Amino acid sequence: MAPSIRPRRSVLYMPGSNARALEKGRSLAADGLILDMEDAVAPDAKQTARDQITAAIAEGGYGARELIVRTNGLDGPWGEDDLKAAAKMGADAVLLPKVESKAVVDQAIAILDAAGAPKDLPIWAMMETPLGMLHAEEIAFSSPRLQCLVMGTSDLAKDLRAQHTPDRIPFVTSLGLCLLAARAAK
Repeated sequence: MAPSIRPRRSVLYMPGSNARALEKGRSLAADGLILDMEDAVAPDAKQTARDQITAAIAEGGYGARELIVRTNGLDGPWGEDDLKAAAKMGADAVLLPKVESKAVVDQAIAILDAAGAPKDLPIWAMMETPLGMLHAEEIAFSSPRLQCLVMGTSDLAKDLRAQHTPDRIPFVTSLGLCLLAARAAK
């Protein structure tokens, strides 16, 4: 039997610290929701975001929408606790920010596994730094659990000192590297 494919025509970021946004996500016409503990959440609201996302997923009501939890990075004070919480949330996937190497994916999977995550919990990798782009192939092949490379062009633009333009010219190389890596790893 062929595996089923979930469409990802629109995937929206929802700040985990905003209870109204998490509630509104239940009614939005989106294929997926990224429940965010990272960029969209102030430092003093990180624990609130973690708690509210856990409660929102447990409460349900999101229909067929794919629920992805974006954690903070492992290079900061919240990432490990975010992953430990995400392991038991029941999300459809975990999105790791600013992935720059296979080692980051390996470390995240080790934390998830130790915290009791399902062994098939998918990992998504945010590709948003020049170093990450240069390691796109290594990241794409890092684990059978890695399901998706997600472009983060805002942080990439800052690092490249580039401007967003309608034609995306500053990002063509990065987009191409990620596409090639993703298709090669399929």
